[in-house]
Amino acid sequence: MKKTWRTTDVLRILIVAVLAAAAAFGGYYLMSPTKNSDGKTTHASKADDGKSTKPGVASFTSADAGSCLTWQDSGTTITAFEQTDCGGPHRFEVSSREDLSTYPSSEFGAKAAMPNTTRQAQLREELCMDPTMKYLGGTFDPLGRYSVASILPPQAAWNAGDRTLLCGIQATDEAGKVITTNGKVAQQDQARIFGVGECVAVDGANSEKQIDCAQPHQLEVTQIVDLLQVFPNNTPSIEDQDNHLRTVCTQAAKDYIGGDDQLYKSTLQPLWATIPANSWDRGSHSVNCSLMFNDNGHLGTLAGSVKGQFTINGQPPAERPDRAPIVNPEALQSVQPKPQ
Repeated sequence: MKKTWRTTDVLRILIVAVLAAAAAFGGYYLMSPTKNSDGKTTHASKADDGKSTKPGVASFTSADAGSCLTWQDSGTTITAFEQTDCGGPHRFEVSSREDLSTYPSSEFGAKAAMPNTTRQAQLREELCMDPTMKYLGGTFDPLGRYSVASILPPQAAWNAGDRTLLCGIQATDEAGKVITTNGKVAQQDQARIFGVGECVAVDGANSEKQIDCAQPHQLEVTQIVDLLQVFPNNTPSIEDQDNHLRTVCTQAAKDYIGGDDQLYKSTLQPLWATIPANSWDRGSHSVNCSLMFNDNGHLGTLAGSVKGQFTINGQPPAERPDRAPIVNPEALQSVQPKPQ
C-alpha cells in the first residue's frame, strides 16, 4: 500500500501543537495538609526544625531543596503528608524554600489572610520559577510532563504565623490532579506520553487525554519510542526523527493491528510526534506511535479498539479492494533460475 506521508506529516505537526496546548494546563496546585482520622495533623517532620519564619513560630515542615514529599488525596481531603525517598513514589520535589514573612511588603504580616488562588499563582511566578530553573540546571521542559508549583502551610499553621512557601516540581493528570512519580525530575524523561494500548481523545481546544477505547477518541497508541536510545550523542533534527519514526511506527502499526493486510483493510494510518530541539535539550526524549484515520487532513473519530470491532466517524471501516500479495524480494530471488 502506498503511504501518503505528506498528509501523515501534517497530522503529526498537529499532534505536536496538541501536546503543547495540553502542557499549558498542568500548572499550579495549592496543597494544605489536613487532619487525619485520629484528629492529628500529619506533617513532613517535627516542627522544631530551626526553620521558623520568626522566633516562636514553627514551620509546618523541614523540607528543603532536594526533598521529596507525598500525601494521600481522597479528592476532598489531604492526609499523610510526609517527606519520602525521591527514588520511590512521591508527588512533589522541592526546589527551594521561601519565607513570605521577609517578602518586601506588609501583605503577609501576622494578621494577613492566606493568599487567594490568583495571588498564589503570582507568587509561583515571582518566587518559584527562577529557583526551580537553577535547581534543575536547565533540565526542565515547560512543554513536558512536569510543572512548577508551590505549597503553602495548612490554614492552622498560617494562622499561627508560619509563612513558609515551598517551591517545587510535580506532575498532574488530565484533570489537574497531582500524580505520583519516581526519581528526581532532572534524571527523568520529561516527555508527555501515553501507554501502549491506550486511546487518546483530542478535543476542540487541542487538549488531549487518555480515555476508554469504547468512547470516541482520535488516537490509539501502538508503541513508546525512546529516541535517546537512537540519538544518544546529539540533538536529532526533525528530519532525522521522521526518517527513523516513519519505519518504526509503520512497523509498530502492523505488529499492533495484526499485520500489513489488517492495517491495509483498517484504512488507518500510523502517526507520530517529534521533539523540538528546545524540548530535547531540556529533558524530553520519548514519543508515541499511534494509529489514526486521516479525515481530509483532520483526525477522524474512532470508537472501539482497532484490535477488535471499531468504527470511524460512526461507521465501520470502508471496504478496500483486494490487492496483490506482498512478495519478499529475497524469496523471489531464491527461485530465479541461475544463468547458464
